Amino acid sequence: MQFPDDDNGKMLAAMAEAGIDLTKALDVDFFLVFDDQRDAETALEELSNSDLEGEVELNLNDELGKWEIIVCINMVPEYDDLVEQETILNDFAAEFGGMTDGWGVMQHQDGDDEFMDDDDHVHDEHCHH
Repeated sequence: MQFPDDDNGKMLAAMAEAGIDLTKALDVDFFLVFDDQRDAETALEELSNSDLEGEVELNLNDELGKWEIIVCINMVPEYDDLVEQETILNDFAAEFGGMTDGWGVMQHQDGDDEFMDDDDHVHDEHCHH
């Protein structure tokens, strides 16, 4: 498979090399980060009340010292769709003083050929996980 030469393309290539079937829907985690807890909580509430088809959770990322919303969307990880979703979420986060901080997938999902540590997700250069 050929992928564009950017962060998202490199992540997809790494996923393919790891044996992940990119033709099947996967739980893709998009990370949104906020400096302020209230901003993050307000954004979480908006996401929870929106028509977003996915799960959301809020955590304090001790490593970053920032509040992080993880938006988990079950989708086929196609390049254009990932870029579009990341752009939509970044625009949304910006309304609350936040921004996206990459995306990733858990390595072991239904249909994977090999088992890897759950903490071993693929992410871009801006992701601090």
